[in-house]
Amino acid sequence: MTLTKRIIPCLDVKNGRVVKGLNFESIKDAGDPVELAAKYSNEGADELVFLDITASDEQRKTLKDLVRDVASVIDIPFTVGGGVKSLDDARNILLNGADKVGINTGAIKNPTVITELMELFGRQCIVVAIDAKRNYEIKDDVTIFSENDENFWFEVFIYGGKEGTGLDAVKWAKKAQSLGAGEILLTSIDKDGTKDGYDVLLTSKIVDSLSIPVIASGGCGKPDDMVEIFQKSNVDAALAASIFHYDTHGVTGVKKFLKGKKIPVRL
Repeated sequence: MTLTKRIIPCLDVKNGRVVKGLNFESIKDAGDPVELAAKYSNEGADELVFLDITASDEQRKTLKDLVRDVASVIDIPFTVGGGVKSLDDARNILLNGADKVGINTGAIKNPTVITELMELFGRQCIVVAIDAKRNYEIKDDVTIFSENDENFWFEVFIYGGKEGTGLDAVKWAKKAQSLGAGEILLTSIDKDGTKDGYDVLLTSKIVDSLSIPVIASGGCGKPDDMVEIFQKSNVDAALAASIFHYDTHGVTGVKKFLKGKKIPVRL
């Protein structure tokens, strides 16, 4: 049986509004999170991701009232991330309507929290988000890639892409899985907001290294970009923001387009 590929709109939230940027910068407004969530749910999105993008950087917890408001208008699986550091943070998110908890900076700072969350809430609830960027300073302990005669590796970034960690993205993904992650939300910082397609190389390498589902994120500008990432990698889901927020494409139309390209999706 062929598993259907999931199409997931993403709400990047700052100061209570959905925003979109370029390479994690140049942020601009994209709308009301509750209105957009209801729209995507009604259009047939498979899941919804809500990321409070400045929570970790501002050293605060996720906007739980807003999470509750979004949860009240949708009937699809709902992942929430931003500022999660502890079991209590995760519990608050789940109690306010989320189905899964996304953790990025908190997991890097304290990897054992992944295991603690998994043991308490179950592996299926734990999504480890990885924001990765190409680094051309070669080290001995990294996975080297070669493209266009340039050697590089993918470094993990935290605090909304503001701080490099020195961690190799492939190795960190494997460790996150071993600690209890049920899914990886993989975002290419290089591709974020560019609308010129996902990072196929990064996505393929992470997917091929793991046995848990991976969501590709960063760079989707048109339905063909989703076709490409599904055809050129074994990724489980494609996340997008810009093409949905600005009414360039609706979720239903994108899914019909994918179906026409022989990509297995649920209509």
